[in-house]
Amino acid sequence: MLNLGHPSASWYAATAHALPPLPALDGETSADVCVVGAGYTGLGAALELASRGVSVVVLEAAQVGSGASGRNGGQVHAGQRNDQAWLEKTVGRDDAMALWKMSLDARSHLSALIAEHAIACDFTPGMIHARHKSGGEGEDLDHIEFMAARYGYHELEPIDEDALAEELGTGVYHGGTRDNGGGHLHPLNLALGLARAALARGATIHERSRARAWRREGGKIVVETAAGRVLCDQLILTGDGYLDELAGPQARARVMPINNFVLATEPLGERAETIIRSDAAVADSRFVVNYFRKTPDGRLLFGGGENYRPGFPPDLPGFVRRHMLKIYPQLADVKVTHAWGGTLGITVHRSPFVRELAPGVRVAAGYSGQGVMLAPWFGKLLADAALGETGGVELLSRLPTPPFPGGRLLRWPLTVAGLSWYAMRDRL
Repeated sequence: MLNLGHPSASWYAATAHALPPLPALDGETSADVCVVGAGYTGLGAALELASRGVSVVVLEAAQVGSGASGRNGGQVHAGQRNDQAWLEKTVGRDDAMALWKMSLDARSHLSALIAEHAIACDFTPGMIHARHKSGGEGEDLDHIEFMAARYGYHELEPIDEDALAEELGTGVYHGGTRDNGGGHLHPLNLALGLARAALARGATIHERSRARAWRREGGKIVVETAAGRVLCDQLILTGDGYLDELAGPQARARVMPINNFVLATEPLGERAETIIRSDAAVADSRFVVNYFRKTPDGRLLFGGGENYRPGFPPDLPGFVRRHMLKIYPQLADVKVTHAWGGTLGITVHRSPFVRELAPGVRVAAGYSGQGVMLAPWFGKLLADAALGETGGVELLSRLPTPPFPGGRLLRWPLTVAGLSWYAMRDRL
């Protein structure tokens, strides 16, 4: 089991619009649908179901948003995790087109949720993709033209090396692209806002109620916790990198948990005006991505580095700070006030794993870093499927998510070796 618990060391937790504690499950209860996990996917499903008059119980192992949904970089990227050219080659043009439309629906859905439920999560538009190696200008221009001509997406524009250096306040990058359709937000407050909305619509959420197992019994699905159980007709499993054994061998073979880390500096004062002048979010092109943005109070929030084993680095602030200073050496005298980590799920091709595992039992995991925008919408699609509207889940189930190589015993060391090799190439 990787790290789980309230993200108390995070800037997000320090600035959260906290919910009152929600009671743990004690005894037996029943619902039309049981949802495991109170992150974006689970809360998105619960909100949709409750809004449609369906009784729904959410079981959360720790607190709302305590997993990846409350710990991530808060970046909202357009599209699926894989680019459209890759999707066309892999699943064909028709499905690629449908997946692109789905991503636009997901973005619109996220915006609508924030507006309808007055979720104060500081959404800020603008996303910059920065190239860490030279020579990619032509590929950037080809991609911009491809997305405009084939998909009618006109939100991308190129940024040359000098303009990017002026924008970001660092000269380490070699140009890139700006996506005006992306942005960033406060991820924990988004999760808490979704929970408030679901509760207001009639959903029940039990914190500190880890689902330990599920089984069929007398025509019902029974979900067990340490202190109780839920009897339901449909089961939705979420939790991404925290799923453990609950989703069974099919998911375990295809979704691997990894840890990623973030820090927040003290407020930068006047220096904040020289860094990311447009207040966009930034992600670079490294295999182990550096991602960063400013907070409303003028801090730099910087994500960098990851590991592939249980546990976080002992000196977590120092671990991330080394990555930050490679981009912003001028911040060497700035204090780090918060540092935290979280666990996310990845798949071999970085495509999400969405499946019906058994009649009435569905799972979504393996967002591979693209969950902020996609997960609330995928939660809605899982809710739709629980009510017999399966088109969205069926489309996602066609995405290739092969097992990691090596089987149960060797998949971890083989995958870690492969990921470490690609991470090493970033430094060459």
